[in-house]
Amino acid sequence: MHLLSAGYASALLLIALLSQVTSLEPIIGQYGEMLKIPCNSGAIKAEDIAITKWKYDKGDGVPGYLLVKQKNQNVSISATDEYKVRVSMDKNSSLLISAAKLSDQRTFTCMVVTGGDVFEYPVNVLIHKLPAKLEISGEAEELEIGRLTKLGNCVAKDANPPANITWFKNNKPLEADGKGISIKVSVVVESSTGLSTTTSTLEYSAMKEDTGAKFKCRADGLPLESSSMNFTITYSTENIMLEVSPQKELKEGDNLTLKCVADGNPAPTSFNFHLKGELVTVENTDTYTIANVSRDATGEYKCSLTDDTSMEATRNITVTYLDINLSPSGNIVKRAGEALNLSLQIDSSGKAEVSWTKNNAKLGKQPNFTKLGYSDSGRYEWTVTVGHITRTASFDLTVEGPAVVKSLFKNRSNDGQHKVLTCEAEGSPKPAVSWSINGTVLGESPFVNGKITHKIKVVPSANLTVHCTVTNRLGNDSRAINVSSLIEEVRMDKQDQSEDSDQTRLVVGVIVGLLIATLVIGLAYWVYSKKSKQGSWKTGEKECGSSEEEKKLEEKVEENSQKAEV
Repeated sequence: MHLLSAGYASALLLIALLSQVTSLEPIIGQYGEMLKIPCNSGAIKAEDIAITKWKYDKGDGVPGYLLVKQKNQNVSISATDEYKVRVSMDKNSSLLISAAKLSDQRTFTCMVVTGGDVFEYPVNVLIHKLPAKLEISGEAEELEIGRLTKLGNCVAKDANPPANITWFKNNKPLEADGKGISIKVSVVVESSTGLSTTTSTLEYSAMKEDTGAKFKCRADGLPLESSSMNFTITYSTENIMLEVSPQKELKEGDNLTLKCVADGNPAPTSFNFHLKGELVTVENTDTYTIANVSRDATGEYKCSLTDDTSMEATRNITVTYLDINLSPSGNIVKRAGEALNLSLQIDSSGKAEVSWTKNNAKLGKQPNFTKLGYSDSGRYEWTVTVGHITRTASFDLTVEGPAVVKSLFKNRSNDGQHKVLTCEAEGSPKPAVSWSINGTVLGESPFVNGKITHKIKVVPSANLTVHCTVTNRLGNDSRAINVSSLIEEVRMDKQDQSEDSDQTRLVVGVIVGLLIATLVIGLAYWVYSKKSKQGSWKTGEKECGSSEEEKKLEEKVEENSQKAEV
């Protein structure tokens, strides 16, 4: 046993003389989890290793031995301190340390002995721990404009290394500027665990624009951030405004609501309302309502702060109103030819838009009834608009007159078998039409604008006189027309046709005779001219026929020619 120990010591001395040390390779372990420290990262094959030994640096160069393993033997634990129950080694010669803690942040060395060489692989170990969460504590109840106020503390507990904290406003990082932003950081190390708690305190001078802003803190490089917070920003009133409802148009009969809006925070709770010289003070509200306003409510309105009456707002309010009067109205009955005078009165708060309709059809202008006709009858409506107020007035006009026959005429049918008598009448109420002869009624036109047309069919066998009579409650009228028998008209038609034929033959004969006479005279004139020219050639004299004879001959030819044309 002693010889083995002496031999072992000699081997260790030899190893110390021949050892080859590699550079430090740091690894990071997580607090509370299994820590695995590799030995040689596969640089030496497992079958070539004779002895593997792990040790650590206790400090001041003093080593602490943990375990050793010889080839084909089990691991032997050498540690006598708290590592005795925490260390083991896997098949790749890696050192395993359970429940890593901050005290494990040191240098561990793996010693490997091969056939004739000794190698050392030191590893520097760091232990990290994330803070459990980020919390903001001690937050302010409110922030005052222009005053540096502690907003809150952002705390990251039990971390290693200590957390770095950044503050954010609306997702934009904040940096201390020595004026409106102050950030103070403190780090406290827990003696029992060695873990650190970081506290970052933000002091902030708020502005009015910070109303509704969201603040939070975040651990740099770590997926941890606090929940967002917003704060009440307090500031005194600088501006005041008077709002009116309804906003677009206030009509007579509406409710008028006045609202005094101040930009202070917290907002004032009491106001003065100046209602056309009358002062009304309200408490715990910012509104005042006037019910069922009249046109007299038009004027200037004000509101002000009760504790500072110099801060006020003013609005001029106009109440829209519209009154109309149409005379006459209702049902109006007039005689044709008379005049109707309309009286239109408008009382309004502004310029009125006026339109007219007759029987629901729009008119281009106001109707003028200087001389009424039947076509003027109908329902008239007058529409007046000011803003969003519309008023209407109407009347129903009836134009009456006695029944009158305007025309009476006859026509023979195309087949010549009967005659059509047409009686056109005018009047209102609608005239009743009657005939002095029995006939077949062909139809009656619609009664429009006081006019009606009545037609009958008759077959007269002798000449007769027919009367058309029209009647209404205001009068009657009658007109007569002579109607010949169809037999007589047929005889006269044939006689007219015979006379027309004889006249036609006479005209044709005259025209033919005139044409023949014109040709004979023209031929004679040609022969005469030719003989005259031949005589002058024979005597050598100039051609100089009787100009008077030629003139007479030409006039005769022209006269015959005109007769032929007739």
